[in-house]
Amino acid sequence: MSSIFQDLVSYFSFDFVRNALIVSILISVCSSLLGVTLVLKRFSFIGDGLSHVAFGALAIATVLKVSSSMIIVLPITVLSAILILQAGQNTKIKGDASIAMISVGALAIGYLLINLSSNSANVSGDVCSTLFGSTSILTISRLELGLCIILSVIVVGIFIFLYHRIFAITFDENFSQAVGMNVKAYNLLIATMIAVIIVLAMNLVGSLLISALVIFPAISAMLVFNSFKKVTICSVIFSVTCAVLGLLVSIIAGTPVGSTIVAADIVGFAVFYAIGHLLHR
Repeated sequence: MSSIFQDLVSYFSFDFVRNALIVSILISVCSSLLGVTLVLKRFSFIGDGLSHVAFGALAIATVLKVSSSMIIVLPITVLSAILILQAGQNTKIKGDASIAMISVGALAIGYLLINLSSNSANVSGDVCSTLFGSTSILTISRLELGLCIILSVIVVGIFIFLYHRIFAITFDENFSQAVGMNVKAYNLLIATMIAVIIVLAMNLVGSLLISALVIFPAISAMLVFNSFKKVTICSVIFSVTCAVLGLLVSIIAGTPVGSTIVAADIVGFAVFYAIGHLLHR
């Protein structure tokens, strides 16, 4: 045990490990804050759909050989979030169908572009690392770190400032609209913030595992608490704890960062399920 602790201390003497820890905490906080609202509004699959879109946008950035992929990935993902919401209001194309169409189409186009233009001999490895996460979180640049900090602060600030309005539209959109709130605008704002979080989280857990950061903390907290405020706070603590533990285990054991963090979420969910079962008894 002492040797493991000494190894961790030695690892944290490196800047890239500290940067990875900071990014993990920031992304976990943001995703868990909005995760409660998404789960309650049954918007969980928006996160999954936008993660596929982010993969397709990343493929476009790779083809264009852009130095910072976020310049292309972020606006495309945000635009797709807007399109998904608008398409969901179409009586001919239901919300789940629009998400499926956009996400699957983006995933297919992204994989096609990577295969057609890749200069790498290991295309499958490149795709797997993008979809499921790799050690890219440990090679994050200072620019990406700074952008992650700024965007995370903006997301958390917006959530805190608009907490009561987000609470209102989460539980009763009709009443919120009746008292004069622009429900469409707030739903659009929530979808935009989710798109930002997904783009930030791609380096952490990969495209296909991002929705785990949104769903597991919220569902786990709901098993124990029944207040929106308590669920939100517990969700944040749960998400940060699992992200930090998953990152540390992946560094020590050499396992993929994203998969290890999601595994920690699964274990945490099992613990909260047991606690919730005992409390309800």
